[in-house]
Amino acid sequence: MQLHLSPSMRSITISSSNGFIDFMKIKIAARHISYRTLFHTIVILTFLLPFVFIFTAFVTLEGVNKCSSLDCLGRRLGPKLYRRGDDSGKLVSELYKTFHQVSSVEVPDDLELPKNFSHLVTEMKSHKYDAIGFAVILKGMMERSEKEIRESKFAELMNKHFAASSVPKGIHCLSLRLTDEYSSNAHARRQLPSPELLPVLSDNSYYHFILSTDNILAASVVVTSAVQSSLTPEKIVFHVITDKKTYAGMHSWFALNPVSPAIVEVKGVHQFDWLTRDNVPVLEAVENHYGVRNYYHGNHVAGANLSGTTPRSFASKLQARSPKYISLLNHLRIYLPELFPNLDKVVFLDDDIVIQRDLSPLWELDLGGKVNGAVETCKGEDAWVMSKRFRTYFNFSHPLVAKDLDPDECAWAYGMNIFDLHAWRKTNIRETYHTWLKENLKSNLTLWRLGTLPPALIAFRGHVQPIDPSWHMLGLGYQNKTNIESVKKAAVIHYNGQSKPWLEIGFEHLRPFWSKYVNYSNDFVKNCHILE
Repeated sequence: MQLHLSPSMRSITISSSNGFIDFMKIKIAARHISYRTLFHTIVILTFLLPFVFIFTAFVTLEGVNKCSSLDCLGRRLGPKLYRRGDDSGKLVSELYKTFHQVSSVEVPDDLELPKNFSHLVTEMKSHKYDAIGFAVILKGMMERSEKEIRESKFAELMNKHFAASSVPKGIHCLSLRLTDEYSSNAHARRQLPSPELLPVLSDNSYYHFILSTDNILAASVVVTSAVQSSLTPEKIVFHVITDKKTYAGMHSWFALNPVSPAIVEVKGVHQFDWLTRDNVPVLEAVENHYGVRNYYHGNHVAGANLSGTTPRSFASKLQARSPKYISLLNHLRIYLPELFPNLDKVVFLDDDIVIQRDLSPLWELDLGGKVNGAVETCKGEDAWVMSKRFRTYFNFSHPLVAKDLDPDECAWAYGMNIFDLHAWRKTNIRETYHTWLKENLKSNLTLWRLGTLPPALIAFRGHVQPIDPSWHMLGLGYQNKTNIESVKKAAVIHYNGQSKPWLEIGFEHLRPFWSKYVNYSNDFVKNCHILE
């Protein structure tokens, strides 16, 4: 930028450094000029020049330095100075119209899409697409990303399903080592309970808990948490039922790690005389039915319409296909009156629960002549966990289901139930259970898909007494946002779902409520590196 004073001092000119633009030219009459006026003029220009410099910078940056007049400069800079003429709103409007135009346009399958944003910029420079072409490419890229994200989510759910269905290395190690101990250590084979305590196993003045599981570590947590939380542990009797292959290891654990003063009995299903093929023909059919085995052990993706389902729905379907649902251990609870003919009231527990409060008041609850004291799952603060009605479990498009069941009927939970066996023996619950299992097999598993609860929901209709939800809190195995304060207050917390606390996929912030009952100082636990 240059300031020119004419020799005669009659004019002052301000121009750009390249001389192409005259920004300002002032002419002064000779007879009116004075040094004082000149001084004041120079002072004013001193304040004016920095602003002129900024204007020149704007012009240069925008590539308009070829403007040859102040008028041209004004047209360029005016909108910037007065915040007028902003075309961004118009640009957005044009983009919206373009995107709306291509919203119904199918992206050609053979269209080669840029791999990323940098590639897109390069493509735009080299091909110079019009607005429609650009919008189609952008739509194709977004659809591809959505598809990849969806596929990744389903793959994640599949991997989680396999992780939940498998046995962790540490737990498998624990079972093998304890089984070996059973064969080599006489103390691990000692009678449980000792002979003088056998009468207690059928004494109804004690609090009898029944636990059916093949997971030794989980069983130890359930029993330990119950004893430590009890106000009268000397009145607790645990009946632990397991399968034949786990029996030796389970027996070894409780023989070598007594939970005095509580009493523990360990029995294998093969040791119950009543569990014969004649008494449980339906369950044998369930275990051996090809369609059933293929459903639970086959390819979980083949034939599945992933495009027509949500990830959450797919996760529920996968959970329903857990192989445990065709295990006799999982159906065993329906035979409690026959397996324990001398007991009147028992609490049946799943192996993925933790007891945090004394449960003896459950025996004092008035069940009103009903068989099953359970927490209802159709109402509660957690809309995801506590929103289960019959429509959640049953296929109401099937005429048999639509005819006999109400989709709005409230469901209830397994996991912690107080059963009145005396009242149960007067009902036909077991027969109803078997009847509906047969119907589901005949209909190729189209009545329901989710494990053992649906037939129980039908069999126990009219025999359930709702109990306070604080007795049994559910969802810790699938609800990551479980309220911690509610967990602390619950009598029993239930890790139902895939994210069991003994698995790596368990929720880290919920695991401590379970792991604090694991005896990490035990040699077997240490040597198997449980949860390390």
